[in-house]
Amino acid sequence: MRILILFTFLITNTLANELPDQKNLIVHKIPKTYDNIIFLDDENKEINIQNLESQLSLLNFWATWCAPCKEEMPSLNRLQVNKKVENLKIYPINISKESLTKVNSFFAELGIDNLEPYFDNPLTLAKTFSLRGIPTTILLNSKGEEFARIIGSINFDDENFINWLKNLN
Repeated sequence: MRILILFTFLITNTLANELPDQKNLIVHKIPKTYDNIIFLDDENKEINIQNLESQLSLLNFWATWCAPCKEEMPSLNRLQVNKKVENLKIYPINISKESLTKVNSFFAELGIDNLEPYFDNPLTLAKTFSLRGIPTTILLNSKGEEFARIIGSINFDDENFINWLKNLN
């Protein structure tokens, strides 16, 4: 009986450690696939998620007027250069048709220096990904499949979240 209790305790703790304790993180049992997902860089060059070179990509949908977006952006900036998570590329995608000047001012005001701005133009990704609000973060595997999403803001400095990402690489 003691062995059974010990075994149950160990298994429960192991499974609990697999996912970070984020109330707004949704992990899909079966990754979602999308066709022809394209967004723009700051020079209006098209980026297709099927051609992303990193093992793990993070699409963060945001706007300058969004207070929770403003709150989480500095930790997202630090995540991009976190040594624990290698082969991660973060794409902060503005979905408000805001000008590059306004977006660059927003980045400068917050000290965002590890991320480059991207744009959803025309506004199609919100519908394609069925976004219910911003910020929303989509996590993609190396095949460009969505395996998880974060609805709302989180602290990207959270050690449990970082360790979870590290184990995905």
